[in-house]
Amino acid sequence: MTKETIHINCDLGEGGEFDEKLMPHISACNIACGGHAGNLETMHRTVRLALENNVEIGAHPSYPDRANFGRNHVEMTAEELKLSIEGQVLSLKQIVESEGGKLSHVKLHGALYNDAAKDRNISKIVVKSLEDFGDDLRLFVPLNSQLGELALGRFELFHEAFADRNYEKNYGLVPRSKSHAIITDEELVFDHVWRIYKMNEIILKNGEFLKAQADTFCVHSDTPSAVQILQYLQRKLAAENIYFKS
Repeated sequence: MTKETIHINCDLGEGGEFDEKLMPHISACNIACGGHAGNLETMHRTVRLALENNVEIGAHPSYPDRANFGRNHVEMTAEELKLSIEGQVLSLKQIVESEGGKLSHVKLHGALYNDAAKDRNISKIVVKSLEDFGDDLRLFVPLNSQLGELALGRFELFHEAFADRNYEKNYGLVPRSKSHAIITDEELVFDHVWRIYKMNEIILKNGEFLKAQADTFCVHSDTPSAVQILQYLQRKLAAENIYFKS
């Protein structure tokens, strides 16, 4: 039987208490770089932890809104947003290189991630802000998104699905204010991931299906039992000869 690999990512360096336990179970980490969370100390610490575990290191920029953890839209001029994204990514890139590593990718956070999925103007600003970081920079993009369309051919793209979040018909995530937004049951997370990975589809709450093909799957570090979810996924997928890419 041919061995398969699956790419798993996690947002870290956000002040959570389980980074050390999560890091050995993922392929890539997205490190908060000052917008919604993170500072020089946490960035250095998380980068070192990633290097120790041979985990890909990415920047996780957001709107500059620490008070709301980057989960609210922030009105900014195009230049203000561009400079903010550039500054956050550059800050982490310099830290990664000072620790002897290399920045592999960028994944937006929170409201900025959601806005770039559907707003073409914001997507243009994001693409413009990342152009000077080199064409070998990988960009994690939402499924069926404006950002994915605009960034195609400019960066290597990884289309991302969320292992622990439910979707709506427009490919957006169910808002966290709704009771079924987050998937915390280990078996349900596995079923959700398996359906996307093997059948290229997402099942919605109303029973409808969305076509979906993902290159990477995210488990949020602040999802209850995130460590247990990753361990469970690892065991269940290994039983099918599918292993976390390292």
